[in-house]
Amino acid sequence: MKSDHTLEKSLRGKTVVITGGSSGVGRAVAEAFALEGCNIVVAARGQEGLDETVSLCRDLDVSAIAVPTDVSRAEDVQNLANKALQFNGRIDIWVNNAGVMASGKFEEIPMELHEQVIKTNLFGYMHGAYMALPIFKKQNEGILINNVSIGGFMPAPYSAVYSSTKFGIRGMMECLHGEISDFPDIHICNLYPQIQKSTGNMHSAKYSGLDFKIPPFAADPRDTAAKVVELAKHPQKDLFPDVTSLLLKNIYGLFPKPIINIASAGMRLVMKIKDAPSVSGNVLEPSSEPHRIYGETMFSGSSRKIKMALLAGVGLGLGYMLLKNNSSEK
Repeated sequence: MKSDHTLEKSLRGKTVVITGGSSGVGRAVAEAFALEGCNIVVAARGQEGLDETVSLCRDLDVSAIAVPTDVSRAEDVQNLANKALQFNGRIDIWVNNAGVMASGKFEEIPMELHEQVIKTNLFGYMHGAYMALPIFKKQNEGILINNVSIGGFMPAPYSAVYSSTKFGIRGMMECLHGEISDFPDIHICNLYPQIQKSTGNMHSAKYSGLDFKIPPFAADPRDTAAKVVELAKHPQKDLFPDVTSLLLKNIYGLFPKPIINIASAGMRLVMKIKDAPSVSGNVLEPSSEPHRIYGETMFSGSSRKIKMALLAGVGLGLGYMLLKNNSSEK
């Protein structure tokens, strides 16, 4: 007979709020919780994408509603919490997931976009926590799950303000862990996934000639969603969902300067080669189509030999730079 610790925890009938659920990882998370038999409350700015996610969940025989929400606005997130409570009388799990990204030279990205990245990412997670935690305290239980990204530990090259929000989210949640330490059944869980094979990159803002697709080592959004569900069943403070995310965090911890310099040099090369027109993406407005889980990846249509040669070249170059840097600093 299995002990209580090893018994699989059922989430059936739990009410889950998911922000940024119209596409990408957010839609995968909604699907994953629907498969667990949860009641789904999905939030995003775009009605069309929301309706598609709700239809997906209802096709899996669970109750689901959409609440149009701009997480950068506190009143919108308050409305989201109110609608979720009206839906089923309680909120068991709140997933902070909505986020936007603007990449390019810091001074060439319009200030309006920089400010909105902060409002959506940092203020958005703050608003979610601000609304969810009092509800959890009243219920004396609840789980707040933050999809932070590996960006909470290492900067994304040429994405300075995006990186500041991810570092900020981690700091805010570290402090809130202390504030809920006297509530044994309330949990704040932080997930730190690597780059995803989602639509996120397709929707992001790009300036300074940048135009790039998702690298082949990116993670499957459905795998990341499965880790979010795992946190709901077995809460823990921090979780790196795969070997790559943990490896990136540890390598950056050992070689922070060469890693960011190499990554930035690579981005500068992309700027020169591509010289693409600037696009504001979904920073100031809802995500355009496609509203799906998966996005386009790098090397589409390339042969396996070309892909392996390029990856080997990157690996050798990174290894050389690390060795060079290590020897020069002795």
